[in-house]
Amino acid sequence: MMSLYEWMRALHILAVIALMAGLLYLPRLFVYHVKNSDKSDVTDVLELMETNLLKIIINPSLIVVWLLGFFLLHIRAQSQGLSILWEPWMLVKLISALVLTAYHGFLTNQTKKIKSGISKITEKEWRMLNEVPFVLAIIMVISVVIEYGA
Repeated sequence: MMSLYEWMRALHILAVIALMAGLLYLPRLFVYHVKNSDKSDVTDVLELMETNLLKIIINPSLIVVWLLGFFLLHIRAQSQGLSILWEPWMLVKLISALVLTAYHGFLTNQTKKIKSGISKITEKEWRMLNEVPFVLAIIMVISVVIEYGA
């Protein structure tokens, strides 16, 4: 029978998947938004999609990821002590999670700027920025797998 910790870890992973899907898709929408900035019929639809993606998927999943992450960390700290916070794999994961959260804030801000027409980021730059969450996911997954494999 799965323990509460295992259930919460499974839910945490599912929330991370939802978050990553949103963070990978939103910059792709920005690519199309910038590319079609002169077509209000297209940008109106994209703005709705961008707003809904943030409000319905990205923001709630980020909240769930952090809440469950703190819960999991609390459980681990009860059995292993607070020294777990200083283990290299955990430091890498936490720093990456903070960077990913900052990236979320950046995207949220850019959603407003794109909507008001004041964003300076080009289509090509959005294509490059689209890779940020995946690179961070690689770093986090490797750090956690290496910890569990030890």
